Amino acid sequence: MKEREAMVRAAGVGDEVATVGGVIGVIVAEEDENVVSLEVDTDVELRVQRRSIGEIISKAGEVDDGPDETDNED
Repeated sequence: MKEREAMVRAAGVGDEVATVGGVIGVIVAEEDENVVSLEVDTDVELRVQRRSIGEIISKAGEVDDGPDETDNED
């Protein structure tokens, strides 16, 4: 339980997160210690309770190791 609390407290502006309800977005603002704003689409923000964060998908500034499209030779 303490690991989850630490993860939730560590989430900050710029982090991509998923809520326990399945909403995925980027934290764009921290109203206070209990509420953050997630940008879930262009010009669409949701206010959520910090405790609803279930997972940090990526931290701000991390490089995405997604598929490398330069390997496609047609």
